[in-house]
Amino acid sequence: MKRIVILSLMAIACLTMQAQTKKEVKVLAKCRNVFFTSNPEVTVDNRTKKKTMVWHDTENNSWHENMGFVKNVPTTTIDIETYFPQFSGVNEGRPLSPIVWQLTEENDETVLHCYFRMPADIVENFWLCSEECVILDKETGTIYQSRRCVPDCYGKVFSIKEKEGTVLDFQIFFPKLPETTKEICIYGVPNWCMEGQDVYLDNRLFMRDLEASIRYYDEMMPIHKAHLVSEAKDYNKDDHKTWAVYNDAHLIQPVKEDTYAIWRTEEATYLAEACEMNKMREYFKGRGNSILIDQSGHQYKCKEVLDYPNDELFWVKGYSGDYFAIVMVFEPIPLYLENITYIVPKGEPFAMWGANWDGKVLSFNIKELRDNQKLFRYHPREVVK
Repeated sequence: MKRIVILSLMAIACLTMQAQTKKEVKVLAKCRNVFFTSNPEVTVDNRTKKKTMVWHDTENNSWHENMGFVKNVPTTTIDIETYFPQFSGVNEGRPLSPIVWQLTEENDETVLHCYFRMPADIVENFWLCSEECVILDKETGTIYQSRRCVPDCYGKVFSIKEKEGTVLDFQIFFPKLPETTKEICIYGVPNWCMEGQDVYLDNRLFMRDLEASIRYYDEMMPIHKAHLVSEAKDYNKDDHKTWAVYNDAHLIQPVKEDTYAIWRTEEATYLAEACEMNKMREYFKGRGNSILIDQSGHQYKCKEVLDYPNDELFWVKGYSGDYFAIVMVFEPIPLYLENITYIVPKGEPFAMWGANWDGKVLSFNIKELRDNQKLFRYHPREVVK
């Protein structure tokens, strides 16, 4: 009997200890934006058949220690497409990695879970966070400094070795946020696009902002095809008689100078530039040598200019006061980008009155460019005589 009582007390003690150590998790926020990052090229070891990637999105952290392979990286059974349904089907057949996370409250700490699905068996040159990683309370201005991370890679470049397809759970720990905190900003987690990422902890604000924040692909609008009046003959930039001639351009409503619009599709990025006709016949030049460049320095090349020459001077016939669109087709840019820079190199001098082909560098907010799509609908000319 005494033995039974002792065993019973031991069992109760064990249950009490388990209850005390059980982690209480409160979900504060989940990512709601459809973010992806392009995967670097894979190399395959001929002997082991293991795939290796050198992660290109890690910023220049050459002054940080490279600790080699990290150990004890937590994994999760979370199915990304199910737990984050806004990602479902978006990435089918594309060599991209989803950027997903959630913010929780656990045992009197705030924990940022950064999920990473292994795109290869080995990923090198990876980065999680350092002392630059903080949470800003946007109402009070209080900054909550990150304390540590799991695995132990705080402020270090590292490599990961895990089976391809495994979902890893990188965790960054902060002080507990006050119950009154509603809107925060997270900094210092570049591989998860958190370098000033706004996050709502108030569900009402979350729902209000959800539709505006989710990033979808665009459906490219129809472009009125310009007509080729005469082809270029023995093209010579210094002889305007050899330039191609077009009319019936894609006319648009009058807009301000340097007005652009963007459409992002799976296959390409379309950038439309508004052009003004000051005369009934004006020369323009293709933008085939222009590029888009993101904040990491990655370049997206122009593949073609719709209807017009890629990199030659040409004539457009119309009316003085016409506005029309030249549409450039670039390599597809990631959906998570918020800003992009458009660069047009300076053109070579050419023999023409008033010839001037300066280069340009313009920085764009992608949301604003998407809002401009409505300005580029076909707008037939109306002439009153």
